[in-house]
Amino acid sequence: MTNTEFEIILQEGESYKVEFKESIDKSLADEVCAFSNASGGRVFIGVDDRGKINGTDISNASRSRIQDTLRQIQPDLAVKLDVFKNIIILTIPEGKEKPYSCSKGFFLRVGPNSQKLGRNEIIAFVQSEGRIRFDELVKLEAIVQESFSKEAFDRYLSLTGISNVLPAEDILLNLDCCVKTEDKISFTNAGVLFFSNDPMKYIPQAQVVCALYKGTKKVTVLDRKDSRGDLVTVIDEAVLFLKKHLNLRYEIKEIRRKDILEIPEIAIREAVINAVCHRDYFEKGANVMVEIFDDRVEISNPGSLPHGMTFEDFGKRSLTRNPTIASLLHRINYIEKMGTGINRMKEACKEAQIPEPEFKLTGFFTILFRRIQDNKKKNFGENFGENFGENINETQIKILRCLYKAPKLSAKKIAKEFELTTRAVEQNLKSLKERGLIIREGPAKGGHWVVAEEVKNKLKVNS
Repeated sequence: MTNTEFEIILQEGESYKVEFKESIDKSLADEVCAFSNASGGRVFIGVDDRGKINGTDISNASRSRIQDTLRQIQPDLAVKLDVFKNIIILTIPEGKEKPYSCSKGFFLRVGPNSQKLGRNEIIAFVQSEGRIRFDELVKLEAIVQESFSKEAFDRYLSLTGISNVLPAEDILLNLDCCVKTEDKISFTNAGVLFFSNDPMKYIPQAQVVCALYKGTKKVTVLDRKDSRGDLVTVIDEAVLFLKKHLNLRYEIKEIRRKDILEIPEIAIREAVINAVCHRDYFEKGANVMVEIFDDRVEISNPGSLPHGMTFEDFGKRSLTRNPTIASLLHRINYIEKMGTGINRMKEACKEAQIPEPEFKLTGFFTILFRRIQDNKKKNFGENFGENFGENINETQIKILRCLYKAPKLSAKKIAKEFELTTRAVEQNLKSLKERGLIIREGPAKGGHWVVAEEVKNKLKVNS
């Protein structure tokens, strides 16, 4: 260190990475511990809080005393000791085995101060450093014999191809989904999420909330679904919700017709799986959100990138916050655990000739897909009504499209398809009949509705 560098440090004063101490005292270990739990730093012994150089004992005995003081820090930490003029400089690296503690407890550098961590702060710190894995924790109250879902278990085994010849408890143990205690077997959190009969009873924040909004803002909710089952079911239901509300176009080559979703299914499925797999389950106040707007789709999860991953690493390397959940999804080929999901999303969108997904990192991780506005489809209801001299609502357009594709659907089945009451469907069918847009073929019971020919032609143009 040069005199100029030292003068600059003195002028700038204490900071996040600089601490002044007049002498070697009992708080030295606290300061070093705090730096090791943060980003590292330096302690200048022989300088007071105002930056005045008073000097200190730089003898071998003094240096040995410092080394003895630092031996209380656990785990062991390599601290560099240098002498500059009549002061001692300790250079503390950022610890690679956080958290570090000393005889007084756990300390963390916060701004220009070192603060002792309380119980909850220690838990939060350890969680943020990835030392405690949510999915590996044991949920003692979730006893396998009482909360086991055979249906979820059998479905999972069929997806993996694992033979169901061993007792379920043995398979769960091998999957790291439960642990044995003296008198019972309890699920881990991962086991609860995959194989319990009511996962949200134990982990309510694990539900996925799907919402369809009118317009581009969160004002009017047109449809909503809260998925509360096991994780495989939750993922499938979220993808189904997206497929239900996104636009389809049809491509006919040779004999077969191909249905093409406006946002590729592979992309939205990867996004949903990513959100469920990598969310921060310690965050109890938020859920994974799947939201559809007129101009975009947003899929977000609590928690930013896992500790140890930077934005530059994103899409290039695989690092998971919940390794057991990732392993269970990998077994059923829902993920590859090689960091390829992001690139698959991008490639799928590129092939579909739509904008690549956008990624936002705040307290949440959000994947945003832009929807291409098709004016012909957007104004279909208005144009349709004008052509026939009638006003026609969106529900009636949906019913017409549905009958055009499947003429023999009953009012009850149409109601189920669009989550309407049977009465509401019957009223709309009556209105469409009165306008001559649909025709009844066959008897009242056993017959079916047929879309008028002129309406079929219009539907062909706008489908």
